[in-house]
Amino acid sequence: MLTIKKNGQKAWVTFTFAPTDDVNDVVVSGEWNAWKEEPMKQKKSGDYYITKILKSGECFQFGYKVNGNDWIIEEECASVPSPFSSQNSLLEL
Repeated sequence: MLTIKKNGQKAWVTFTFAPTDDVNDVVVSGEWNAWKEEPMKQKKSGDYYITKILKSGECFQFGYKVNGNDWIIEEECASVPSPFSSQNSLLEL
């Protein structure tokens, strides 16, 4: 799930991942920082989240890596092919 709040040239994007199985850790990776893995924090509800400040008017590919292995896309976004024979989410701000 994504929550986006725009203010001028900036957008506050909160990425939330709600696991359906047993999960030990979730990271988000995207084009905004050359695909560096950023650990997500866990809420008491079990959901994982992180808020990023990104530039409005831009598009970014991204995805979630679960338990250091499984690549998961965001269902709320369009998906595009990745160079690794999988899919990436496309965030359009």
